[in-house]
Amino acid sequence: MSLVRSVSTSLQFVWTAFVAAVARLDKSFSPTHVLHRVRQHTFTLSDYIYISFNVSLFSFWIYLMQEPGFPTKLLIPILYITALFIPFTSQFFVPATPVFAWIITFFSSRFIPVEWRPNVSVVLLPTLESVLYGANISDILTRYTHPFLDILAWLPYGVGHFVIPFVVAAFLWLFRPKQALHQWARIFGWLNLIGVFVQILLPCAPPWYEVIYGLAPATYAVRGSAAGLARIDALFHGSGYETTFSGAPVVFGAFPSLHSACATLEGLFLSHFFPQCAKYVWIYVLILYWSTMYLTHHYLIDVVGGSSLAVACFYLLLPEEVKGPFATSLPHNLGGPSQRSKYEVYDLEEPRSRSRGTSNGNIMRAADYALDDDDFSDRESDDEGAAAADIAYRSPVVPDGPRSAAPLMKSGAGAKVAASRSVGGAGREGHRHTASIASLIRADERAEDGWSPIASTFPTGIPPPVQRDGQV
Repeated sequence: MSLVRSVSTSLQFVWTAFVAAVARLDKSFSPTHVLHRVRQHTFTLSDYIYISFNVSLFSFWIYLMQEPGFPTKLLIPILYITALFIPFTSQFFVPATPVFAWIITFFSSRFIPVEWRPNVSVVLLPTLESVLYGANISDILTRYTHPFLDILAWLPYGVGHFVIPFVVAAFLWLFRPKQALHQWARIFGWLNLIGVFVQILLPCAPPWYEVIYGLAPATYAVRGSAAGLARIDALFHGSGYETTFSGAPVVFGAFPSLHSACATLEGLFLSHFFPQCAKYVWIYVLILYWSTMYLTHHYLIDVVGGSSLAVACFYLLLPEEVKGPFATSLPHNLGGPSQRSKYEVYDLEEPRSRSRGTSNGNIMRAADYALDDDDFSDRESDDEGAAAADIAYRSPVVPDGPRSAAPLMKSGAGAKVAASRSVGGAGREGHRHTASIASLIRADERAEDGWSPIASTFPTGIPPPVQRDGQV
């Protein structure tokens, strides 16, 4: 039952996070809102450089693009510009601009004229592999194959590589402030764009070329190969991977390995924004490293190069504003830092068991404690009445007794029970202000009722002793 309850609670929180994420979206379709933001924005030199670079890049690849032909290909920039001027779509397209730049670069690179292309290097990578590591590691890993190993390598390389980026984006969208998702799209796009540029300017033959053609000079007429993934096609009686890789735009893109680069960046992002998932993520990353070589698509030097590129992009491009405690904070409408908890509203001390922004183990508790600004005044008046009732029933000052209840508290389990019965429930350490100040209010009127919080006596309900003939 505990497992069912835990799953039900998790699903309920995911649904709550989804509703909150949808509420955070800009649902406007009026271009005037975007134009107003543009007029209010102060453009800097870096903004002009960024815009000029993307306009030049898109224009170059649209010019080279042959499929679709003119004028159909003009629909690509028209649709993109239209999406930028609609608030609902611009909130996705603006941060994802580097991703679109990478996609159009990867797709249109097939149309680069042969005379513009550099020569393909066949011996560079295997030579570096032998010099740096003493052997051809990828060749060693492919000498023994098995259907189980094929499936194990296929899942991260042929499935996870295309699915995990969307999973990371979904987790950041649901459980982290929007800046985290924007940085993921931006850095992921720049990483792949840089990697494709390196593959175009430094074309290198992958291991499968050495297996099929040896060290013979390569030409751009050679079609890509599914290599080890062909065994997956045979296992499932299909030809999907062979068809996909044979028509790949970048055939000689062995270095750097964008499979390992993307996996490394996913591991860095998930470890940074969801530290509790770090060990599971890096197990996946290590398996993908192995699968790139087992399937004869990359050398070890490619894996190292791709991982190094991902580390450099992560630490150089990730801004300071999403580092530190902000990285594990919740969105503002899901108990995030921009919402005030009841401890902040009423100037109370937070329980020590609830440390701020430490882990997601307290996500539901933080959401329960969060208060909206709209209903702050109503809740404040209700809680003031409850606080007054609690103060009215506090113990009086006992003559010659301790001025604090602390010495009377029992240690161990008794103290825990007493704390659980105190005002506000379990785990609360009390108000920063003393109750004696509140009890002084209208003390004279309370004294007329038979007791006073500042008096030295208190009626116990037992009549005072009567003296008769000098005897009590």
